[in-house]
Amino acid sequence: MSTKVKPLGDKILVLRDDAETQTESGIYLPESAKDKPKTGTIKAVGTGALNTDTGERIALSVKKGDKVIFSSYAGTEVKIGKDELLIMSEDDVLAIID
Repeated sequence: MSTKVKPLGDKILVLRDDAETQTESGIYLPESAKDKPKTGTIKAVGTGALNTDTGERIALSVKKGDKVIFSSYAGTEVKIGKDELLIMSEDDVLAIID
């Protein structure tokens, strides 16, 4: 990613994994049959949500480089340079993959 992007607050920037091009049995899938993966790698994170009572930032539980699973309709797709990424809230992340 050549352009620097810094998400704000509790937002994260995710590079979605590539869609499968072939089934386990070896059948190649046409573009129209490919499901968009619900997994990806975090490329950048914001500073955390703001606690309105104390004015302090609440640290995010994810970090840059984490592989994550996110909900189906999570985030907003953005094109940055040649990369297509998702900007989403930390709440859209369902799990971190070890």
